[in-house]
Amino acid sequence: MAYKYTRPLARLIDELSKLPGIGPKTAQRLALYILNIPKEEAGILAHSILNAKEQVKRCQVCHNLTDQNICEICRDSNRDKSIICVVETARDLMAIEKTGGFKGLYHVLEGAISPLDGVEPDHLTIDHLLSRLKTGKIKEIILATNPNIEGEVTSSYIAKLVKPEGIKITRIAYGVPIGGDLEYADEVTLSQAMLGRQIFKNDN
Repeated sequence: MAYKYTRPLARLIDELSKLPGIGPKTAQRLALYILNIPKEEAGILAHSILNAKEQVKRCQVCHNLTDQNICEICRDSNRDKSIICVVETARDLMAIEKTGGFKGLYHVLEGAISPLDGVEPDHLTIDHLLSRLKTGKIKEIILATNPNIEGEVTSSYIAKLVKPEGIKITRIAYGVPIGGDLEYADEVTLSQAMLGRQIFKNDN
């Protein structure tokens, strides 16, 4: 007969198991850890979760996560504002930032085109990206979507729209493995991918 958890513990384990990458056993370990820490620490953890949920929002310029209307990267006067690196998620942005090798700006699409999953171009922030190009200050767009089918479709779609603007379009080099996700790539691989980016060729 399977062990039956007391109801509050079972609910905590169930909620933790809903988190990405957290299975039942890990959820159980986390739940037991939370029960064993002082009540004050548990309160700080709970408050941190609620505080982040209430205060973190999307940057009005690049859609990065921030607690301000405009994120620190967009406000940084030392960044090269003539280059925009286009990524799928804020996690991808964070992965590239950790390399310390890119000093331009970003644009977070908040996903990738995937008709099978019901994600169409108008569900992403592509229109906002195109409006950023109208300033005439952008000289290069780096397409840093993930090297999988959805990422390639998204890059091709964006390249087709950007091409008439006469802006240089590059794609990060395949130091990032095909079918992989940027957030799991190591810093050296990402650095080499950024340095080895190439002109994006779109035959459409």
